[in-house]
Amino acid sequence: MKHLQTGSFYGQTNQTICLKGITLTDTEYTHDKVDWHYHENAYFTFILAGHVIEGNKKEIYNCSAGSLLFHNWQDPHYNIKPKGFTRGFHIELQKNWFDGFNLSQDKIQGSFTINDPDVKFLLYRLFKESKIDDEVTALSVEALLLQTLVKMQTGKLSSSQQVPLWAKKIKEILADEFAQKHTLDDLSAQLQIHPVHLSRDFSKYFNCNLGEYIRKLKVERSFSLLHNHHLSLTDIAFQCGFADQSHFLRSFKQFSDANPSAYRKLLMRAC
Repeated sequence: MKHLQTGSFYGQTNQTICLKGITLTDTEYTHDKVDWHYHENAYFTFILAGHVIEGNKKEIYNCSAGSLLFHNWQDPHYNIKPKGFTRGFHIELQKNWFDGFNLSQDKIQGSFTINDPDVKFLLYRLFKESKIDDEVTALSVEALLLQTLVKMQTGKLSSSQQVPLWAKKIKEILADEFAQKHTLDDLSAQLQIHPVHLSRDFSKYFNCNLGEYIRKLKVERSFSLLHNHHLSLTDIAFQCGFADQSHFLRSFKQFSDANPSAYRKLLMRAC
């Protein structure tokens, strides 16, 4: 089985940044199929554009733009790329980086998807830092990665707690229908709970109120569409369920440190 060293990914590498114990790689996937292989480091794969299917011994992931995966070191997997342009951003974390912060890799074993919009926003900020690439980048990247791992661990603890059925159900509803116009009464009726109960207890399981969570999902979706130069910002706003472009811009800036046009320019670099 092929063993890939630090900074090595199948495809065309657009950029590699090597920091102390961290390697950032911007890669265009060019292979239709990649047989079973593993990497020597734990790493994130963030799909910036296109589509790739990834399988391991337990699961198969259909990853489109905006999908985020984490792989622990030496976890074997394979890839299939459908036709079309596909681009991924990878962050490798060497064992000495974990040791330097007294972090245990045992808490994030195996391969798994990450759906938390707050974690994805941090990954977009990490991608932005990779394109700035100045004397502050190393510090910013480390700080953002530590935030990411803390956020992942917090989410893991929350998911291990007793979560009521209505909270699981509303997460599924909003993931599928984030662009629709919801009302508190409609959602409460679907969940068969009182509107007061829903609005009071939602933040216990999602760490924000209901309206803020829906906006997060809309903005997260908009990030994954910005690579498509055929779509205007107005097109993206409507596809994501915003009333107009100005509402989209306000919400985007709320969860990002850049506006959509600036982020789109970053995505177009080295494509």
